[in-house]
Amino acid sequence: MTTSARVETAPTRVIHHSALREGVITGILGASVVAIWFLGIDVVAGHPLRTPEILGRALVSVLGPRGSEGAMTFVAAYTVFHYLAFAVVGVLATVIVHFAAREPSILAGVVILFVAVEIGFYGLVGLLSEPNVLGQVAWYQVLIGNLLAALVMGWYLWRMHPQLGRELDDALSGRVR
Repeated sequence: MTTSARVETAPTRVIHHSALREGVITGILGASVVAIWFLGIDVVAGHPLRTPEILGRALVSVLGPRGSEGAMTFVAAYTVFHYLAFAVVGVLATVIVHFAAREPSILAGVVILFVAVEIGFYGLVGLLSEPNVLGQVAWYQVLIGNLLAALVMGWYLWRMHPQLGRELDDALSGRVR
């Protein structure tokens, strides 16, 4: 006598991802990780919010003449800029992930582009590390913050797109689906 079990499975749910919404969330996660990282560094150094104030002063000086703004004005200006910049990067990364679902070979180019941008970014940080530009913000602190943000943003996109690992493997190995 044989028995068989009938397994009920839930219907497959199709998830539609909004690149804009998903990208903004990705950017907010990355920006928050960097903000928390530098807040921790600033608190340990005994100067909370010093990094966004320094960066805000640099940003405001590029955008126009400074008046008698207080420290919190610089912190607020930089915070808005920081989150907007990360939102743009998050949307761009999400759009690429969405395109990669249709054409995995895009991911191979993105990996190369990511490495090139990171190298350029650290070169820029090196230039800005001159005295009186970024103050005491060390390049390795920026490196660690940037890597933490990239990991968190990548983790989020990986969770939202579980097929991404297979697509990346296909892209790097040259396999075509």
